[in-house]
Parts: sequence; C-alpha cells; structure tokens
Amino acid sequence: MDALWLALAFLLGLVFRHAGLPALVGYLVAGFVLNALGQQGNALLHQIAHAGILLLLFSVGLKLRLKSLARPDVWGGGLLHLAISSVLLGLGLLAVVALPAWQALLLATTLGFSSTVLAAKTLEEKTELRAFHGRLAIGILIVQDLAALALMAFAGAAAPSPWAFLVLGLPLLRPLVAKMLDWSGHDELLVLYGLALTLVVGGLGFEHLGLSPELGALLLGALLAGHPKAMELSRAVWSLKEVLLVGFFLEIGLMGWPDLAALGGALALASLLPLKALLFFFILVAFRLRARTAFLASLALTSYSEFALIVAQFMVKNGQLDAGWLVMLAITVALSFFVAAPLNRFAHALYERFEDRLARFERPERHPDEQPVSLGSTQILIVGMGHAGTAAYDFLKKRQTVPDHPYKMLMVSGIDSDLVKIERHIHEGRRVVYADAEDPGFWHRLHLDGIKAVILAMPDPEAKRIAITQLRRSGFEGLIGAVSSYPEEENALKSAGADMTFLAFNEVGVGLAEHVWEALEKRRPVEGLGQRSVRPVQKVAN
Repeated sequence: MDALWLALAFLLGLVFRHAGLPALVGYLVAGFVLNALGQQGNALLHQIAHAGILLLLFSVGLKLRLKSLARPDVWGGGLLHLAISSVLLGLGLLAVVALPAWQALLLATTLGFSSTVLAAKTLEEKTELRAFHGRLAIGILIVQDLAALALMAFAGAAAPSPWAFLVLGLPLLRPLVAKMLDWSGHDELLVLYGLALTLVVGGLGFEHLGLSPELGALLLGALLAGHPKAMELSRAVWSLKEVLLVGFFLEIGLMGWPDLAALGGALALASLLPLKALLFFFILVAFRLRARTAFLASLALTSYSEFALIVAQFMVKNGQLDAGWLVMLAITVALSFFVAAPLNRFAHALYERFEDRLARFERPERHPDEQPVSLGSTQILIVGMGHAGTAAYDFLKKRQTVPDHPYKMLMVSGIDSDLVKIERHIHEGRRVVYADAEDPGFWHRLHLDGIKAVILAMPDPEAKRIAITQLRRSGFEGLIGAVSSYPEEENALKSAGADMTFLAFNEVGVGLAEHVWEALEKRRPVEGLGQRSVRPVQKVAN
C-alpha cells in the first residue's frame, strides 16, 4: 500500500508541477485522495515526515547567520505581529465559538504562527534563503519557534528539563563539530554525519531535554553556518530531504476529511490570510524596510503553521477541545499551503504589478541593510571571489601593469557574501566589499554608473541567472561574462542576457596549456628547442 501512496504522490506532484504550481500542492491533494479512499496515516509515515522536517530545518540553519536575529525588524516584527494577531483573532473566536478565554487565546496564538516548513521550502526552491527578505522571514520564524516553546510550556505540553540550560553551551562545541565535518570527507560519511547531527543530536537530543527537536535541528545547522563545507553538506542531504518531506504533506492530507461545518470553519480561517499578510507588510514597512522587501517577506509568511496541529492535538487528548477542531485545523493549514505556494511562486511578478501602490507606504528613511550601494569608480566588477573570481581579479590587475595598455586605468572591484573571504582578500590588498549577489534587492540598490563589465564567478547557476536577469532589467548595457560548469548552463546564462560564458573545465585545460607553452618558450634558448637535437629514448623491456 505504501507503494500506491508514493505512486499517487508522484503522479499528482507531476500534474501540479506541469500546471505551474509547486509539486507540494499535488502531495497535499494525494493525501486527501488517500483519506477519501479510507487510508490513514501510520507511525512509519509520521517518522518519515518528521525526519524530512528536521533535515529541511538543518539545511536552513546551514545558511543562517544567528546575529541577524538580534535585529529589531526580526524580533520586533515577529513579536509585534504575533501579539496583534493573537488579540484580534482571539476576540473573533470568542465571538463565534463557546470556548474558555484562555483556550481561545491559545488557539489564536497558534494561528498567528507561520509555517516554517512551507516558507523554508519555497524560499529554498527560489534560492532566496540568503536574500535579505529570505533571511528576514526565516529570522521571524525562529522568533515564532521560540515563542512556541514558551506557549507549549504554558499549556503544560512540554515543560523543558532543568538540563535544557546546557543548550546555551552549544557554541562551545563548534570547533569539535566543525573538525568532525572536515574529517567526514566528501562521500557517504558526509551524509551520515549530517543525518547524525540532525536526527540524533538536534532531534532526539533536544526532545530529551524537553525542547523542540525542530529548533534543535535548526540550531545544529546554524552551528556550522559559515564553514567552508556547509554548502557541500547541504547539497549532500538535499535529495534525501526532498523525498522525506513528501511524507509531511501526505500526512497533513491524511488527517481527516471534513464535514460541512469543519470545511466552513477552515474556509473562514483561510479567508483571513490576506489580513495576516497585510499586517506583516505594514509592520515591516514601519521598521524602515522597502516595500519590496516587506512584500516578499510577508508572502513567505502568509500561511498557518503545522504547530497549530500539535497544540490542537494536545488539547484534544486532554479533553479541552473537541476532535472536530483537529480536522478543521488540518484543513485550514492545508488550504493555507494551497494559497501560499502559488503566491510565493509568482511573488516577484506580483510585486512588479502592484509596485506603485505598495511603494507609497515606504518611510523616507532607509533601513541600514537597504541603503543604496555605490562601488565608487569601479569599472570592472567581479561577483564571487572564490578561486575563479580571485584568479580573474589578479589577472586584470596584472594586465594594468603593462605599459601603455589601453585599459591601464580601469578600476577592478570584487564582491562576496563570505566575510571570512573578504577579510583575507583585503589583507592581501584586493578591493573587495560585502554584498549578497543572490539577493535580488542588491541589484535594485546597486549604482551601475561607470561599470563597463561584470564577471560572474559564483558557483550557483541560479544565482548567476538571477544576477544576469537583474542587471539587464536595471538597464545595464555593459559586458557580462560568466563561468559555467555544464554546456546546458551556458545556454541558460546566454538566454538570460550574458554576452559570453566560459566552461570552467575547458578554460582550466586552456590555461594549463598556456602556462606549459610559456614555460617551453622560456627554456628554448637553454635546451635548443626547435633544433634537431633530441634526447635518446630509453627502451623498456616487455
């Protein structure tokens, strides 16, 4: 029967993907179809779903900067939205249902949370986890998760162990955790290490301490954020995480088929999603964020959280809530996914359509992270200062030393999102500044005056495609060159607007041959190369 579930999930996921919607909508529909056919979730599906969620949050943690949580727009925006939505929704529940005030407030607070799984997955699919609005959304979700821990303790569902304070010493383990990552190599040991950190240390470990295993998985990932192998580890567990997450969406659909009353309640709650998004938008704009950033972050947070199901299940077990509430909330969460998934898919197009109306609400003063970016007199910009970017920078600087060279006075600058790399480059005398090229907002804020050429040397193909698209959309008419790894990537980059691409492995071969040729030229006078003097070849016995 499990084989039938997988086949149905694949078929409906494929149908919805070709219809222009995320495949996860198809998985949800598969769950509802299976429930209508009399199927029910089981312990195995629950374990698969739980493992998928933990791996997703671990991957998010690998790309997270914990210091970003200290920003007022993150903790202030998250808590302010939660407080306002809880009060308003709580009053609404008291007006229409017969519940004690504390239960209504508890349910209203859980509905104020947004789905970490949906937001993280949609942002990851669009490679916007590291974009400013992506980091903002994930930061707010973490604040919500911390509030969820306090809420569960208040409800009596999860009182943390006295040993939970040991978690505060987690940063002290970073050198050991990082060293073990180095020792894990690049093959199956790397995957196993990621699974052990996520499921054992972050999952079971935090659960044993009375803390959220989801928070544990995210913090374990954040512990390795910035490590040179963090992105490699994320890619290593990616496929496994994607497959296991299918179980999560199936499980929601299998929770129950609603009667008319439950369906009506779910539709009523789902109709409040636009108000939830608007509240997020106006709060974030009040923190001096641009309308674009506030809009994209708000859409990422426009959903109901699976945490509402956890609280409802606990209250049903304690006899505080009728079982029908659990089914209704399951449908509500599922409907929010149906609404939020396509909205996030077309988020940028939606903003461009409503930009004039939304921009009116921006405050005159800008958020420090959204100030316009100027690169001074830069004329050649290198994006991504890894091995390829550094080699390009050094080559251009070397050419500037050639007497009477026509481009002798061109200013070269590099940008990168890795602060460790930037410090090293500055120490070595290179002109490199911090910027996140994967953030589309960066290209909106960048002053392109005077820049004649851009070299894209980032490893991520999607990041390069986004950069090219944003450059051309901003009116940049200079040269754009990009490093590529595969022939099909070359075609995609040229279609996006690149003037030239360089297949990395081909260029390595050409570069090596050029160095060998130059070395031979230097040795010609010494060894008489080009003459007919040839060293004898030693015969080797068969």
